[in-house]
Amino acid sequence: MDTLLLSDERFLLHDPGPGHPENPERLRAVHADLRRRPLAGVRSAQPRRASAPELRRVHTQEHLLRIAATAGRGSAILDPDTATSADSYEVALLAAGAAVQGAEEVVAGRAAGAFALVRPPGHHAEADAAMGFCLFNNVAVAAAHAAAELGCRRVLVLDPDVHHGNGTQRSFYERRDVLFVSSHRFPFYPGTGWFDETGAGAGLGYSVNLPMPPRLGDADFLHLYREVVGPVVEEHQPDLILVSAGFDTWQHDPLGGMRMTERGYAAMFSLFRSWADRFCPGRIACALEGGYDPAGLSAGVRAALEALAGRNAELEGAPCAEALEIARRARVGLAPFWKSLRG
Repeated sequence: MDTLLLSDERFLLHDPGPGHPENPERLRAVHADLRRRPLAGVRSAQPRRASAPELRRVHTQEHLLRIAATAGRGSAILDPDTATSADSYEVALLAAGAAVQGAEEVVAGRAAGAFALVRPPGHHAEADAAMGFCLFNNVAVAAAHAAAELGCRRVLVLDPDVHHGNGTQRSFYERRDVLFVSSHRFPFYPGTGWFDETGAGAGLGYSVNLPMPPRLGDADFLHLYREVVGPVVEEHQPDLILVSAGFDTWQHDPLGGMRMTERGYAAMFSLFRSWADRFCPGRIACALEGGYDPAGLSAGVRAALEALAGRNAELEGAPCAEALEIARRARVGLAPFWKSLRG
């Protein structure tokens, strides 16, 4: 069965303004790369728009009206980093709908993995606020839909973007049906995602944060996901995996300050797919988040698609001392909630 790529030229219509890092050239570079070197086992389809009920599982009605009010306007500034153009509202509906559609297709068994190649990104959007380039929280909307409508009782959301997915974490902070995992640079925008943010109430232990200093690379990321996240995933046994697929950890990204390479992305997404293979075969769906160097974004998307389509990639190399300490601290902090991390 093919991997599904959800893509549409309409995603190029969202324009946050001159000089903005989250610009249409990001996707143009990816589209050009995929046309130049098509991937076997990947088929493309156009996404649908998200519905108001789907969005309201994550966002307030006031927020939906606020974003809808930007439609047809030349420019609207929503926060210091986030602006819209005349088409942004429709494009944002399409981005959230693509994430939902990816989840639907893999749960129904109509695709062996899915990748929603969307913009604007989503993981910073809060229930009642746009922020950090994001209008609607695409992956959170998909996760909430999967829990409410697709019979998924144990959703796993993985967020390897260089920025903490504050909006996604807050959406499920008091829930245990969605396990949220984020690896991110810290201290860094948006200022959240420390070790002690582990959830609240029924969701205690279901937020897993891996705050990292700058300049960490492939072996460091892989170590953290294998040594901290892997045991938790095995204990959680997800029935759906969603990935906030950010590639601003790329070694030359102008915003990120990390040192990931294409080989690292290939190994990371191979690991993510191996978890799906074990616990929920074929049920892994990604949605694009950050990544602001065109070459790095193209390399990351290609590596992720190849992994979803079945190509395995391994990575050799030892993690640095800082990564070892992050893994130790994370395991200690999460051990009260996960038996697999004790001892």
